[in-house]
Amino acid sequence: MRRLLTILVCSIMVLAVLPIGATAQRLAKNQVASYDLGAEPETLDPAMSTGIPEAIVELSCFEGLTRLDEKDTPRPAIAESWTISPDGTLYTFKLRKTKWSDGTLLTAHDFEWAWKRALAPETASEYAIQLWYLKNGQAYNEGTIKDASLVGVKATDDYTLVVRLEHPTAYFLSLCAFPTLMPVNRKVVEANPTGWFQNPATYIGNGPFKVAKWEHNSVLELVKNPNYWDAANVKLEKVIMYLIDDRNTVLSMFETDQIDMAEDPPTTEMPRLEREGLLKFSPYIGTYYYMFNVNKPPVNDPRVRKALTMAIDRAAIIKYVTRAYQTPAFAYTPYGLPDAAPGSDFRKVGGNYFKEDLEAAKKLLAEAGYPGGKGFPTLSILYNTHEGHRRIAEAIQEMWKKNLGINVVLTNQEWKVYLASRDAGDFQVARAGWIGDYLDAMTFMDMWITDGGNNDTGWGDKRYDDLIDRAKRTADPATRMKMLHEAEAILMDAMPIMPIYFYTNPYMCKDWLVGVGRSVLGFVDFSKAYVLER
Repeated sequence: MRRLLTILVCSIMVLAVLPIGATAQRLAKNQVASYDLGAEPETLDPAMSTGIPEAIVELSCFEGLTRLDEKDTPRPAIAESWTISPDGTLYTFKLRKTKWSDGTLLTAHDFEWAWKRALAPETASEYAIQLWYLKNGQAYNEGTIKDASLVGVKATDDYTLVVRLEHPTAYFLSLCAFPTLMPVNRKVVEANPTGWFQNPATYIGNGPFKVAKWEHNSVLELVKNPNYWDAANVKLEKVIMYLIDDRNTVLSMFETDQIDMAEDPPTTEMPRLEREGLLKFSPYIGTYYYMFNVNKPPVNDPRVRKALTMAIDRAAIIKYVTRAYQTPAFAYTPYGLPDAAPGSDFRKVGGNYFKEDLEAAKKLLAEAGYPGGKGFPTLSILYNTHEGHRRIAEAIQEMWKKNLGINVVLTNQEWKVYLASRDAGDFQVARAGWIGDYLDAMTFMDMWITDGGNNDTGWGDKRYDDLIDRAKRTADPATRMKMLHEAEAILMDAMPIMPIYFYTNPYMCKDWLVGVGRSVLGFVDFSKAYVLER
């Protein structure tokens, strides 16, 4: 998913849990938690969202067939059990008898309708690719078949959902916890297809919380959903999510106890916060990178893209700008994802694909027609409004000027406008971050297929597409990983993206707020959280 903030993940959710007996004695009377979400969500429609902030709200208000536990392992959620055919392509889910937040019954038919809606071409979901694993899912999404009944999902009765896949998919149960595969309420969606999620009265979900108030660009208030199937184990009565971009404002609110938890404190304050014991880190699987619009000169030339990629100092950016112990990235897929052999790591097996080399960068730039940067047009870097992104962009602006002799201007836009500019291809160079959707390298690789919903670069390569397609159809781990490594080599040779660093995830949290799930995939889960007496 797209990462909103600057600093951001391999291993486990972090849960702070007290012994059961102690918890009962120390619970605060007022079970209200506050959190800074970081920005106004682009959308809260699970079929349409692509960002981490949106997913955090959706995880609170909806629930899929599965839900990820503290180790990011899928556990029964709306599906209380399932069976899988011996060939791994047929799943039969048995659903609990649960309700929507308005008290009406939720059935397997709701899942079937929601999945087919996300796949329908007219929905134009950027994340429809998460449902391409279904039989005929891709064909229906691309319009080559028109009959939705041919898609491999069918409610055979109110509480049985049968799913047929194109091929065995090891991480399919994890995908069932992902927002795109969450159910949505057909009645409210059909009544107002583009606006149902903007009104708390029609934002009908099935998760542990429901939206009580949404003051745009200010605050979202969630309250406990009494119709949630596991409501008895939800302790928080309310979660107040502030929509504040400015990190200094957020820090001030945290230090005056107005916010209990916030991500990504100002980088300039991190050393002090670390000394004072206020800075925490949770695992995170993600990559911070810049993307090039390969349809716009001068970055339509791969020699230019490689020169720019080789002419920055990643270690200096981490040491002096981000200050959160990230790892310089010389490939796209981060550490923390398994390779074929038990215990092996995809990144360690694949190694690096390039290195910083100023002389080689200058030579490439000269070969592209810009010796010493002469004649090189002014380049524009687009980033979403955020102090951390600005400081990184300023550092890279200075490095490209000093090392290559080229001029760079910076453009910042608020989150929704920035996403729209990226989707429209209205940029030359844009900052970006990608956090894994599940624990497999495919979650980083399949986004770069030609015309992929999250591929805003305009780049495509049939060899790459073919490797990704065959890797998805291959059950043998060794063969599948070999294909993914070959695909990454093609991606890094074409260089439509410039990896900068692999994320860490710094955050601040008051000691009285405990039990918040923090996934390596970027999700923040309040379903098991509670507040202690101060």
